[in-house]
Amino acid sequence: MNKKLTIRFDHAIAKISQFDNGTEVREYHVMIRIDDAHLTFNEQLAAILDAYGQLREGELRGAEAVFKRYFLSDAANQQDAVLVADASECAKSVIQQAPLDGTKLALWVYMMTDVHTRISKSGLYETAHGAFRHLWNGSAHNLAANTEYQTRLLLNEYVMQLLEEGCKLSENCIRTWFFVNDVDLNYGGVVRARNNVFFTQDLTVHTHFIASTGIGGRQADINVLAQMDNYAIDGIRQEQITYLYAQTHLNRTSDYGVSFERGTRVDYADRRHVFISGTASINNKGEVMYRGDVRRQTHRMWENVEALLNEAGCSYDDVSEMVVYLRDTADCQVVSELYEERFADKPYVIVHAPVCRPGWLVEMECMAVKKVENPQFPAF
Repeated sequence: MNKKLTIRFDHAIAKISQFDNGTEVREYHVMIRIDDAHLTFNEQLAAILDAYGQLREGELRGAEAVFKRYFLSDAANQQDAVLVADASECAKSVIQQAPLDGTKLALWVYMMTDVHTRISKSGLYETAHGAFRHLWNGSAHNLAANTEYQTRLLLNEYVMQLLEEGCKLSENCIRTWFFVNDVDLNYGGVVRARNNVFFTQDLTVHTHFIASTGIGGRQADINVLAQMDNYAIDGIRQEQITYLYAQTHLNRTSDYGVSFERGTRVDYADRRHVFISGTASINNKGEVMYRGDVRRQTHRMWENVEALLNEAGCSYDDVSEMVVYLRDTADCQVVSELYEERFADKPYVIVHAPVCRPGWLVEMECMAVKKVENPQFPAF
């Protein structure tokens, strides 16, 4: 059902998670990393793309890319080269969050079989199958005067894109990511703008919010203070969506003035998708746990994510990919050893990206998929 593969190429390693429940749509999460840090950036990029091309011709033949994210060590000098080298029509996120294995880039790709893909009329990237259109977007940004204005404009433009697709932010958006240039300084502007726009869209503590990650990351242009990726589903019914709280371990985000859900479960007739937001070492009072101790913070973070997965009827066995964010690059060896000991077979990447609260040394997000039978819902 959830099969894991590791494939080695010249100068690159791909870890693959495959979900196959015997239906038309198989899902793959692929994490491609470089295994030789001595290569130049152009050589590393060529190795990543060559590995991806070989996968598409081999193990992943017939699968279409739904979403890509490139993690870069120096966006100002690398972003243009990535966009020129990879001109594929796909929702594409490019962000400076340096891989902490000493290399210059890594690539995460989400792929599916038997889907129809195109750029929709609103500019969102559409992946269609059955009763649903999955709408992805990457690297949205603007050059408004400050972080709050940039975020407000990003969200308002996204609301208009969804309206053009016959969708609403409150009913159809499942997941967002906000990458904040100098997160310690600028995250407050993201929070204020998101709170204000969400209120106008009937996203409140009395209704629901949206699963999200707000994390450090920068674009090539230093004047871009906030970049957004997002995912929505056209055709989804509200009874298919369940929000996750894990209140034994975590508090409501609104308790400390922010507006996102800890996680979201989406059920179809044949499978369940789970989207876990950026999660750190926190307790159910909103307090940072184990300040200054990245090892204990990692274990508490895992415990929190596991509580959310369990609430969704899943476990780490169902997790398809992980992105791990570290504030301090000096913590990489400790955290890498912990992940290799517990999750060596899973597609994951550890990147340099400060978390939104200075006391948090490590944060992770993940996606999970599990075979279920829900005949009251349409198939994926």
